[in-house]
Amino acid sequence: MAGLVLPKVLRTVAGHPALVGVACAATGLLRQMSIKPFHPSVRRRELELRDRVSLHACRALVFKEKGAGNVPTIVVGGFVPDATEQVEFQRSLLREYGSIYYINYPRHGFSTELFFAQLADLIEAINNRDQKPVLFGVSFGCGLIARFLQESRDTKLLRIRGVVMASPVLCAEDLIRPVRGKGEGVRMLESNLRRILGSADNDGEGIGRQIERARRCFQALFETGAQNRPLSSRHLSIKKKIMQVIEETPAVGGYQRVLALKQFLRPAGERPIFWGAALTLLAEEEENLLVPTSPTLGLFGHPQQRTSLFPNGVVRRVISDVAGDAVAHASLIFHHRCYNPLIREWYENLFPAKLSEAV
Repeated sequence: MAGLVLPKVLRTVAGHPALVGVACAATGLLRQMSIKPFHPSVRRRELELRDRVSLHACRALVFKEKGAGNVPTIVVGGFVPDATEQVEFQRSLLREYGSIYYINYPRHGFSTELFFAQLADLIEAINNRDQKPVLFGVSFGCGLIARFLQESRDTKLLRIRGVVMASPVLCAEDLIRPVRGKGEGVRMLESNLRRILGSADNDGEGIGRQIERARRCFQALFETGAQNRPLSSRHLSIKKKIMQVIEETPAVGGYQRVLALKQFLRPAGERPIFWGAALTLLAEEEENLLVPTSPTLGLFGHPQQRTSLFPNGVVRRVISDVAGDAVAHASLIFHHRCYNPLIREWYENLFPAKLSEAV
């Protein structure tokens, strides 16, 4: 009966803008009731930086959503959307295994050093509850997690259950080819990033102009993903939040995130990123956003080389089951039906390891 009635209800709501607005508002209110600001009990590393970094401008916001299990997840999103929206359609799945912690980037600045301090403090606070979190990165967030695991002096002291990387961007070369390597044409995002990185630090007007181009690029990417598919009130609520984030992030905040991307080290496979359980999710159309010469795609495309990054990891291609609706880069919102079974399978496989540790 529900299968017959629900489509009619959705069509009725979709045809009335007022009802759509009410449904979106209700969806947003329910999310706010579940996802609440969180202040870790440990802030030692963060406070050590207060004389070197503007905490007001560069401090990320941490949120928590309570879950049922004891394997929490820390979500680190891409450039957009915020982490609190990035896994909207994975929330119920992740809550089955534990609480979800979201790290939203600051709007008015970005400091990799401060981000690492906040992440380490959060992991330690979770460890103090006798839990080990999964670090769940998406796109740009994967590069931050990789750099944190390889460079932070605290990682050897922290206990991490596993790592999930969805559409990883581990270096700027994944998105920008060398000037001599543009034979196949330049993509819109690649062109925008090249212009941003080519602007002088003191050229505020030029940076602002290029960041505005990048805003339009991210809006276009999301709108393309939303085309030719039915959008629920959850989709529409998330869309509103994403567009709000894009519009409200000033040029300096966007510019400093791009500079952080520029500092990512090109993965060489000389030493592992993480020795424990790891899941890498590659969309079937990664190549439409990442450049053909992407070092990350190159490494994950070869079994021996990807094992050098994650010796105990698995790589899964995320493929659509609907003709003409291929999975795009980091499309967890629109292709959750393709991502979620793979994510669930990996989380389930964490538990035998947990039992062996107990023994």
